Amino acid sequence: MASLYQRLGGLEAITSVVDSFVARCAGDDRINGKFERSDVTRLKKMLVDQVCDATGGPCTYTGRDMQRTHDGMAVTAGEFDALVEDLVSTLDEFEVPKAEQEELIGLLASMRGDIVEVESPETGTPLPQTYETAHALN
Repeated sequence: MASLYQRLGGLEAITSVVDSFVARCAGDDRINGKFERSDVTRLKKMLVDQVCDATGGPCTYTGRDMQRTHDGMAVTAGEFDALVEDLVSTLDEFEVPKAEQEELIGLLASMRGDIVEVESPETGTPLPQTYETAHALN
């Protein structure tokens, strides 16, 4: 059986989905505040590498682990759910079959405990001033 990476269409397809997903998140007032100080180039590269690596592709994810990346961001359960909704909408836009969507969402769901810090349905909460973003890519 082909890997999820192959079934998703490989690196080019994953890169296209990530580009669209990041743009969708940027336009979503429920969550875009959490990305206001992010280096978008770095964010896209890390997401592409992470999805490629996690789905059986040839990439190696070299970014911080999810707990360290999100520590101090005060991400709410509602914001996590909104991000998942944005991902599903993006996958639908690219006509990714439901079986592959569910497999990919399952990978993300397994990271929920390392990402969500506030068990609240609230969305649109500000990024705490104390949060330290990752360094920009050179």
